[in-house]
Amino acid sequence: PAGFRVLSSGVAVPAAGGQGITFKSTTPGFYGSLALVQGEPRRVESEGSVTEVWFRGERQANAQAWGEETGRVMAYLTSVFGVPPYRSLTLVETGEGAPNGYAAPGILFISTSAAGAKPNLRLLANQITRQWYGILFSPAHRNHIWITNGMARYAEILYLEHLNGAQAVEPEIRDLYVDALTVTDAPVRQAARFEDYSPEFFAITGSKGAAVYHMLRWVIGDQAFFKFLKAATDQFANRSVTTDDVRRLAESISGENLQGFFIQWLESTDAPEFRLKYTIYRTQKGFRVMGTIQQDLDTFRMPVELKIETEGNPEFQRVIVVGPSTDFSVDTFGKPRKVIIDPNGRVLRFSRDMRVAVAIRRGEQFAEIGQYNDALKEYQKALEVNPISSLAHYRVGEVFFLMGNYQSAANSFREALNGDQEPSWTVVWSHINLGKIFDITQQRDRARNEYQQALRTKDNTQGALEEAAKYLQEPYQRKENQ
Repeated sequence: PAGFRVLSSGVAVPAAGGQGITFKSTTPGFYGSLALVQGEPRRVESEGSVTEVWFRGERQANAQAWGEETGRVMAYLTSVFGVPPYRSLTLVETGEGAPNGYAAPGILFISTSAAGAKPNLRLLANQITRQWYGILFSPAHRNHIWITNGMARYAEILYLEHLNGAQAVEPEIRDLYVDALTVTDAPVRQAARFEDYSPEFFAITGSKGAAVYHMLRWVIGDQAFFKFLKAATDQFANRSVTTDDVRRLAESISGENLQGFFIQWLESTDAPEFRLKYTIYRTQKGFRVMGTIQQDLDTFRMPVELKIETEGNPEFQRVIVVGPSTDFSVDTFGKPRKVIIDPNGRVLRFSRDMRVAVAIRRGEQFAEIGQYNDALKEYQKALEVNPISSLAHYRVGEVFFLMGNYQSAANSFREALNGDQEPSWTVVWSHINLGKIFDITQQRDRARNEYQQALRTKDNTQGALEEAAKYLQEPYQRKENQ
């Protein structure tokens, strides 16, 4: 159409007579994605690269910030992966309902809902990584897609770690592990069993794939791991890759036999749950902690860190846990107070808190697609492990509210208030939802009291205070589809 142009990957070659255009490339890749654009792009120079940003309407005001952040992310990822296949990128706004992000050679497609005023760091790190992992080289078939999806997901964490430090991403790693443990009915190397874009597919290829990379980093060490990342883009360029290719490369760089590691995490669905027994002895030079690490997997072999808290500085020891029972001995100068296994959460494993979190996450996944009875079953599993989990009670309340069972919803929100109040936002939102229930059931004074209690928390998580203030002035109205 007049006034429009076509964007795609490769070199544009106009057809004779100006009635068409052909895009040509000299390297193999997944070509064919295109966009019709109108007007002129915002060209943004940042960190040595130039980004063309094609945002529309009011989102054009966001183009500068997105271009600058794209340059910063590209600079960091280049330092990690090596020379990119495309030095400069084009960002194109798609529309509502489209995936938040999609990567084509040299182009990132960003949905209208994702193209906000503040650039989405996770989205950019994930999609730009795919210029290497997915475009420069790709998995041989869907059972190896963890190689690309996992690295794209892990790059989000690497970039946040680069910006904020290792400690800042510890909650990110825990959240990653929770998502990875939600799928236990197929191993990573059988990902083809799941539908594309399903929660299970992304949990097993993205989250568990990223968890595998994070654990590999712990096993072989930072120096070898980042050398492995750069070597991958050199050795795998312009070809398809299998899991065995990745293993062999990691082994050649680290000098370690990683067959057991790859079998454990990519060909099995199990994860350990550690139990620790130990005794403290006094020695001539200080103290000795002798104990046993137990878990239930016969085939498990993995280095695990121990932290011994003492009256002085803590002591750390790396223990190779092999099979169901492994003995250890650690000498300390100061008197030991406590022994903690895997203090930095490096190993993908179950624990009491993790089982609660995984059950809640599964419930949330069912609730998102309207399978409320299945969601309630998962939340109940969480409450069987931790009866005072405020988050589990809150999620139960949400489901009952959506089902129109207001008495049961009110009971659950009360239980959330009387529970462990973790996370803390469950308090303010339980009061708000109780207020809505009382408004629906025509108990305005009680509703106002709940909104006032919500305001007194001073917790504005997800705009809670504005929500409470709104309904304090005007009663909540039940939606007709409820």
